[in-house]
Amino acid sequence: MIPLVCDVAELVAEKALIVDDAKKVSAERGIEVACPIGSMIEVPRAALTADQIAREADFLSFGTNDLTQTTFAISRDDAEASFLLRYVTDGILPHNPFSTLDSDGVAEMIHIALAGAQRTDLEIETGVCGEHGGDPRSIAICHRLRLDYVSCSAFRVPVARLAAAHAALSQMDDAPDG
Repeated sequence: MIPLVCDVAELVAEKALIVDDAKKVSAERGIEVACPIGSMIEVPRAALTADQIAREADFLSFGTNDLTQTTFAISRDDAEASFLLRYVTDGILPHNPFSTLDSDGVAEMIHIALAGAQRTDLEIETGVCGEHGGDPRSIAICHRLRLDYVSCSAFRVPVARLAAAHAALSQMDDAPDG
């Protein structure tokens, strides 16, 4: 997984290095080394050009912590230490966007990226990598976006599994009878 990609040409260059190394290891060991190569989507430009990136990537993983920082143009550490929690308390923001995925901005950026990527490759695997992957409200958003997976730290896995099941059941409740 190649982080902080901002242009498909960058992914192509890094992918060539990885493929070359995989070939060398395969030759040295006498075995085939399968190495899917994916891209982290962590900056708005990558999200907006995901159609191009999907031509070269086997999967896309949305790095929501960095995508939130770059979409809001704020540093998480600086913002949480100064104004961000006040914004939540004062109702300027509905919640801390580093705790729960911002549905109006960051999730919309992911939605745009998914639409572009799926125009290029309908079967491309997509997911979220970061602490949002362990937040129940964020998981519900990821489910609505039809992401294939969420990834989070180990201690958040039980909550993530429960939230994913709840999101799936909620979708079933919303389905028309018939």
